[in-house]
Amino acid sequence: MLKHTLEQIKDKIKRSPNIPEEKKDEYFNLLNDLNTEINKLQESHNEQANSIKGFTKISAHEATRNEINPNLIKIAMDGLSSSVKEFEISYPKLVGIVNSMSSFLSKLGI
Repeated sequence: MLKHTLEQIKDKIKRSPNIPEEKKDEYFNLLNDLNTEINKLQESHNEQANSIKGFTKISAHEATRNEINPNLIKIAMDGLSSSVKEFEISYPKLVGIVNSMSSFLSKLGI
């Protein structure tokens, strides 16, 4: 993921009222791990990696809005999950991180 985009997402998380302070570092770590895996994927599957980046950005945007729309967050996370599904065998860590992000947000009630 572009460093600038990752920094924008992290900034939104820092300012988000929806994510408790003690959980923000956990979310940052998930994003950093996801970024690492997306960069690996981009070497061989550029279009798919760009799609995952886009859904990651949208998901983070929806999760950090002041007023969360549960339907939009679901659509964004479903899109992110769908964009990595084809890589379950070849990039299992990528899929695991996306599942962890989904679970993380769900546990927060987002």
